[in-house]
Amino acid sequence: MDQLLVVKISCLAGLLVITLICGLIPAQVKWFQINMARGKHRRILGFIGCFAAGVFLGACIMHMVADALGDIQEEIKKHRQQGVSMHKQNSTSEVDDDSEMYPFGELVISFGFFLVFFIECVVLHCCPTAVHSHGDHDAHEDNKDPPESHSSFRAFVLFLSLSFHSVFEGLAIGVQKEKTSAIQLCLAVLIHKAIVVFSLALKLVQSGTQGRWRLLYLVVFALMSPIGISVGIGVSLSNSDGSGLAQALLEGVAAGTFLYVTFLEILPYELRSHESPLTKFFFIGLGFSVMALIAIWA
Repeated sequence: MDQLLVVKISCLAGLLVITLICGLIPAQVKWFQINMARGKHRRILGFIGCFAAGVFLGACIMHMVADALGDIQEEIKKHRQQGVSMHKQNSTSEVDDDSEMYPFGELVISFGFFLVFFIECVVLHCCPTAVHSHGDHDAHEDNKDPPESHSSFRAFVLFLSLSFHSVFEGLAIGVQKEKTSAIQLCLAVLIHKAIVVFSLALKLVQSGTQGRWRLLYLVVFALMSPIGISVGIGVSLSNSDGSGLAQALLEGVAAGTFLYVTFLEILPYELRSHESPLTKFFFIGLGFSVMALIAIWA
């Protein structure tokens, strides 16, 4: 068997196992359940939650949005060059130069943002109790407790956008042509996914998502990168470019959905908690810095 193929299959197995292990920790360890926390325990969980919020912020800006913009721009340039080579007309080149100024990537990401915004508005209109604070009914019992996270709908959107991104991360590993590149990228993705899946599992636990749904989310999420690697291996073996533009557009939509959840759900929830503002800033910044370092390494 080709050594490069062995490396990619090893990456597939490693990502699957590590993701499952890291994702099951908050779900299986009762210490991470915020409804059981009091005093110092709650403060520590609050700091962990702020760190997770920084991780999601870094994943959103440094990974999902950056990757989507880069891939969309690359695909547009590729199709533009193909069009110029076919027509070989100076006027066509001038039009293409003008169109290059239009922010197509930002438009696709904005579409993903407004798509989730629209869906949530429809859900709220049709079922006003679908998105609400789970802790409202017992808020009078302890006014010092931070508000519970929002409903399973936003948890599902978070899971869905992260899953899309995981497929593309795996796809990037699967299409690598050198062992060193595949291993380096796999290590970066491995660290990234370990931190993100832990943060995702923590959010699922603290949002009150039922156990069977948490397990389903984590299993499906763990399978996303291996699926992407498998698809990438198939594409590399067939020497086909695949549907690069469609993949880039889907990645942009996923980035937009994650942008919505990050800035309208995760960060506002953590900033409403009762820990010291400077301490929250520190842990959010720490989580963001970790993802920024991974982006530099990758």
